[in-house]
Amino acid sequence: MILAARYVLPVAAPHIVDGGVLVSGDTIVEIGELKQLVAAHPDEEVRDFGLACLMPGFVDMHTHLEYSAMRGLVDDLPYSQWKLQLLDKEKRLTAADWNDAALLGAAEALESGITTIADITESGASARAAASAGLRAIVYREVSTMDRARVPSVIEAARADIAEWREYADPSRLEIGIAPHATYSCHPAVYEAVTELAIAEGLPVAMHLAGSKDEYDFVKYGSSRLAVDYRETFTGVDLGWLPTGVSPVRYVAQWGLFDAPRMLGVHCTQVDEADIEILAGNDVRVAFCPRCNAKLAMGTAPLGEFLRRGVKVGLGTDSPASSNTIDMFDEMRIGLLIQRAALGFEPYLIARQFIKLATLDAARALGIDDRVGSLEPGKQADIIAVNISQSHQIPTLYPYSTLVHTANQENVVMTMVAGQILYQTGSWTLLDYDRIWARAEELRIALRA
Repeated sequence: MILAARYVLPVAAPHIVDGGVLVSGDTIVEIGELKQLVAAHPDEEVRDFGLACLMPGFVDMHTHLEYSAMRGLVDDLPYSQWKLQLLDKEKRLTAADWNDAALLGAAEALESGITTIADITESGASARAAASAGLRAIVYREVSTMDRARVPSVIEAARADIAEWREYADPSRLEIGIAPHATYSCHPAVYEAVTELAIAEGLPVAMHLAGSKDEYDFVKYGSSRLAVDYRETFTGVDLGWLPTGVSPVRYVAQWGLFDAPRMLGVHCTQVDEADIEILAGNDVRVAFCPRCNAKLAMGTAPLGEFLRRGVKVGLGTDSPASSNTIDMFDEMRIGLLIQRAALGFEPYLIARQFIKLATLDAARALGIDDRVGSLEPGKQADIIAVNISQSHQIPTLYPYSTLVHTANQENVVMTMVAGQILYQTGSWTLLDYDRIWARAEELRIALRA
């Protein structure tokens, strides 16, 4: 099949006007001008999307699909209070609830043109949802405990879950990793144990890191709103290692977590030059989540400095509980505008750069750019079509700018993973959306009660 559109954006190469992509099975075979492709392959079916962009599917570097049921549930609170209320709401959900909430997130991801996710979960619901929906995914099993005595049992439970999830995972689409939650929820011995397990079993690692001023003060000075808001959580737990006198990045580095393979730090808004040097020197990758960071007043990640120092960075949407939508268009647009407002006009922080951060750069940061992230012969056919013919988008002169500044998830008309069309305007190939929608309404009522 030849997919065709006004614009084809390979990302790794200049865009093509009136272009096409030849797909065979799960693989991209050829990219070029439509006329030339049709002439060379006259027997191939042509599907022309008209005034649209064909581009690689988005690679979402940080999600929590299972929190889709929490959308808009806890709003207008700073991070520590928001997180505490969220923890209280979580207690109301059953395993079936988590599974259906994650399916809702998977449906929205496909509708938004996201073909690969990096998701952190304790329940495993996101892994099951990704497999059911056909998404490509790295799913990290979350671990946390501030109690030194519980570290062995927590790690053993994670090891068992990882083995179970691997049994039903299609290794060509779903990889399993491990994720210590955050500095304020993990005893330092967790980092040592996670690193040992990750190296032994080849697991990628992710962690929420340096994400708020509250976290920074908690780690460095031993006191912040986190210490107050979480006092019941910390009751009876020896926090003798606090204060550390160092930043969260330096603290985690001292405990060896950065020795783990494909280490991903999520957020990293509270970092200084020395921290950035540590991240770059240890090849720690960063998930940049501007909407979540802005909404929860977590700060602004120094994206320009990360890129200058060679830190691998990609965009993440985080969860609908924090940013309300799984929409990479919003993430690109708001991320670019916040960076310019806060830090000035960085020469390379332009629309095209943010398209790359949401696709190839994110894939490179996750270590999967040999397969996805750009439209190139030999890569997986993870392709989306984005309609740009609406009144607020024409005339279109520069497709990158149009996508970043005018498009949203409603403009996605086709999402393909490994050559399989999983979403077409309002229709999902593998998901029963009516059932998912009905369950979402049930969860909304239960959570707001």
